[in-house]
Amino acid sequence: MARLPATTARLRVLHQSFSQRVLEGEVTAGSFHWTFRWAFDRGELCVEPSLGRALIQDALLRFLLRMDYQLEPGGDYAFTVRARF
Repeated sequence: MARLPATTARLRVLHQSFSQRVLEGEVTAGSFHWTFRWAFDRGELCVEPSLGRALIQDALLRFLLRMDYQLEPGGDYAFTVRARF
């Protein structure tokens, strides 16, 4: 049985504001690097730049929703994306 492709994505939380209800950070996977802003009260995720965004956006949102209250500014986290970058 063939193994599914997988890439480890690394996430760093740069800023969190409960009053504004947002979490900001950066994520890297393979040779790609993005910044993100997640408005967690509305579930809106903005990922920049657009190059490779489709590769990371869904996996990143699932990770953010799953880890919601465990994420802290300055924290480094990792998750697996089921794609090869």
